[in-house]
Amino acid sequence: MKATISRRSDIEPFHAMDVLAEANRLKSAGIPVISMAVGQPSDPAPRPVREAAAQAAREGRIGYTDASGLMSLRQAIARHYLDHYGVEVPADRIVATTGSSAAFNLAFLAMFDAGDRVAITAPGYPAYRNILKVLGIEAVEIDLAGDGYLTARHLEEAHRSWPFKGLLFASPANPTGSVIPRDEIVRILRTAEDLGVSVISDEIYHRLAYEQPDTTALAIDPDTVVINSFSKYYCMTGWRIGWMVLPKELLRPVERIQQSLYISAPELSQYAAIRAFEGTGELEAVKARYAQSRKMLLERLPKLGFGIAAPPDGAFYAYCDVSRHTNDSMDFARRMIAEAHVAATPGHDFDPVNGHRTMRFSYAGSPADMVEAMDRLERWLGRA
Repeated sequence: MKATISRRSDIEPFHAMDVLAEANRLKSAGIPVISMAVGQPSDPAPRPVREAAAQAAREGRIGYTDASGLMSLRQAIARHYLDHYGVEVPADRIVATTGSSAAFNLAFLAMFDAGDRVAITAPGYPAYRNILKVLGIEAVEIDLAGDGYLTARHLEEAHRSWPFKGLLFASPANPTGSVIPRDEIVRILRTAEDLGVSVISDEIYHRLAYEQPDTTALAIDPDTVVINSFSKYYCMTGWRIGWMVLPKELLRPVERIQQSLYISAPELSQYAAIRAFEGTGELEAVKARYAQSRKMLLERLPKLGFGIAAPPDGAFYAYCDVSRHTNDSMDFARRMIAEAHVAATPGHDFDPVNGHRTMRFSYAGSPADMVEAMDRLERWLGRA
């Protein structure tokens, strides 16, 4: 019998992953492609994390945990909020998740019903839009129109035109790396409360801001839903471990959904993540390398005709206007990887309307690779 295919599965592919697959195909054929396509640190997880994982594996600690996660991990995360932000978060309000991806699923399912509207920004992380569509929730995209970051004014204007029930924002943001100032986050949260809009704050790029300190939404409104992950700053992408901080009324709904969808986050990764907060020395050295690459790219990309579309004050991305070279960033990305052997992500992933003239360059790789990538692009564009 022929399988049926649901309408909800008809979503755009994640083009960054398609580009990565092509880069890996070329590498396996012996072509030395440099990938600036995905937000994956080139450094491994810190040594304490790897040691904890090895010990857990030797002891056979690979099974189910409580749906909300190991209490020892939740307590470690709670200590992190106190140490890093000066914010007290009870450990029992923290839920360990299978990466931030599972956390978004859990938050959307627990907070919204099919047919509800949730606002996200454009440009923005494509999985937001795709997950919402799969779940039957309507995404309202707030066009930042080159403003760099979301403001309370954007929120008010969008809600007036197209009322929505929820708002998801990220700071630092993917793909732009833009950081929302603390006073603006205050205004956004107050405006959302006035409008009756539930807020989810995506903070997975925290600890990767270069110009100002991190601001967690929990410092402003302790009942904001916050999602974070060990993937980015902590260099643990493939470990698939993240967390959520929830108001009390959402704890049991999320727990019930987690029990059926995921059972629990991987136990081995949970044990390893407890030690992640001990790796600050290694991780700050990694961040310093990102800062080195960021400085170089801010100088070289504009000279190559790639205009910086928003201030990359955090994360490890430069979002560029490539309209000087092309009006089809998808085709440009294909030619760039085939001819210059440099992979980057076409903007269509992040902005279906204006993405044809933008691209995202990730500088999560080694500084030497980032310099070589710019040298290749310079030769390819005939500017050597």
